[in-house]
Amino acid sequence: MTVAARLVATLAAPLDPASAEAPRVLHWPGRRLLVQRGDTELVTLDLDVPSADRTREVRFPAPWPRHFGSVTVSPEQDTAVFAGVHAVRSVETTGVTRWEVRHGCWDGSCLLTHLSFDEYAHDKDHFYADSGSAAVSADGRHVWAHLRGPLGSDADTKDDQELWVVLDATDGKVLGRVDTMTVASGSEHTPHPDPTRMGLSIGEGEEGSPVLWGRWDGQQLTAVQVGIEQILLAVSPSGRHLLTVPLGQWSLSLHQVKDGSVLRKLDAKDTVPAHPRSTGEDRVYWDYEAVFVDEDTIVAGTSECDARYGAVRHWLVDVRGMTLGGQILYPFPVSGPARSAGDGTWYTVSEDGTSVHLWRLAEDATKHRR
Repeated sequence: MTVAARLVATLAAPLDPASAEAPRVLHWPGRRLLVQRGDTELVTLDLDVPSADRTREVRFPAPWPRHFGSVTVSPEQDTAVFAGVHAVRSVETTGVTRWEVRHGCWDGSCLLTHLSFDEYAHDKDHFYADSGSAAVSADGRHVWAHLRGPLGSDADTKDDQELWVVLDATDGKVLGRVDTMTVASGSEHTPHPDPTRMGLSIGEGEEGSPVLWGRWDGQQLTAVQVGIEQILLAVSPSGRHLLTVPLGQWSLSLHQVKDGSVLRKLDAKDTVPAHPRSTGEDRVYWDYEAVFVDEDTIVAGTSECDARYGAVRHWLVDVRGMTLGGQILYPFPVSGPARSAGDGTWYTVSEDGTSVHLWRLAEDATKHRR
């Protein structure tokens, strides 16, 4: 069985993929931005205004090259937040620093609290440093950041414990903090439609991959562990459910947000047919990306294990029974995983990195599911 996808739009990547990261879509309720990071700048495009509108594109000068951390942007495109090796920095479109929170160095062998990027710009160890990440809440009021202690404001301490903090997006004030009790090689935030909630996946290499679920009640930040060796893939539109995949990628798990308990699972081995070009000896497994297109429906892929055969495959999943609804049929071959673009859409990036394709389930596919 196949389920048709409809092409909503094709967008040109604003930067040359040879010198920039792959473009991606950030979204919050009622807001979608295309974001691409180069070595010297970050470019954002508002996907909800006409392409001819000059306010659609906003550019931010980058304080350090793209290999030294990650970046996110506010829903209103007024600031970019760079999570670097030594600091989390909020930058305005002019390049002016709105605020900076310095923290312990992500190079595990370095015990310094750096004052600037220039101190390690040419050091090869720092080039391969571990990293944290940051995300802006749905209302734009707070920045959630995973970083390494101590903070620059922590006087006379050498505690290098990793922290999850909530910052005031206006001035960078630390409002809440918790120890993550992790040793990260990298991390990724997953926003929730409720701005007081956030998910965090922390990769620890061979040591594990805990998923934390955080809540900021205005006074205190609390975090509960949802899984030990899991990756958080998506949050449902209502915010009631989470979707995870284990490090081995063998099953999708649907969780309740309120307590993290697993409601249902879908194993790839028992449900996804082998690729038509497969010899039958290779394992079928899920991607590290998936999309809630509505409260009851997921688009998940097996592109990573399919790629060796050429054409990749994406699948429709009904979470009410955690059943496979069929293979997504595209009007032309796509590459990579399906990634969430908000408002019932998802996106794929062309193999050469020059284009982003936005997709939606075709109308007849929506009727069929009902």
